[in-house]
Amino acid sequence: MSDTAWSKKIAQRLGRSMIADAPSVDDRKPAAVALILRQVGAGQELLFIERAHHPDDPWSGNIGFPGGRRDPVDETLRHTAERETMEEVGIDLSGACYLGRLSDIVGANLPVRVSCFVYGLAEQVEPTVSPEVHDVFWFALHELVAPQRQLTAQVSFGGKLLEAPAIDLGLPGKAVLWGITYRLVNQFREVLESGEERQLPYELPL
Repeated sequence: MSDTAWSKKIAQRLGRSMIADAPSVDDRKPAAVALILRQVGAGQELLFIERAHHPDDPWSGNIGFPGGRRDPVDETLRHTAERETMEEVGIDLSGACYLGRLSDIVGANLPVRVSCFVYGLAEQVEPTVSPEVHDVFWFALHELVAPQRQLTAQVSFGGKLLEAPAIDLGLPGKAVLWGITYRLVNQFREVLESGEERQLPYELPL
């Protein structure tokens, strides 16, 4: 599949999905992340970060997408995702192919509402790691959805141990993928698998 064919296909699938309106009253803090794709062989890879390990960060060491909370300088949440991506991994998304967005997800453990914007990269980029990030890596989409990688894991959040659905990436020294990023990955997979127009829900915590 050509560089343009795969990105057009994903953009078409995302375009068939209508984003449901958020509740009129929402006291959760807005944040945004970037789901970044590249074509490798016959499939796509997603870019993930491993957050820096810090005792004061409830997401310390977690696997996620680049992004963060909205800043007053951001005109839109899409700008938030692009600014945070540049700051965290040094990737300028202004030249990337914008493919669409997923439905917002709200945090189950913190009052945050996360918007996810999807981008395709046609050229090779070399990420740079900021102090907020311990590592950055690519992972194949087909491996993320492999049945043998799905599990229920014991995870730590804010000093508490929780049982949560997760994906075992099989990478030595790295945590399982769980929480909001896990839910975004599953939502993205469902969008790609569905050929029908549908409304994505404004998601509530699990």
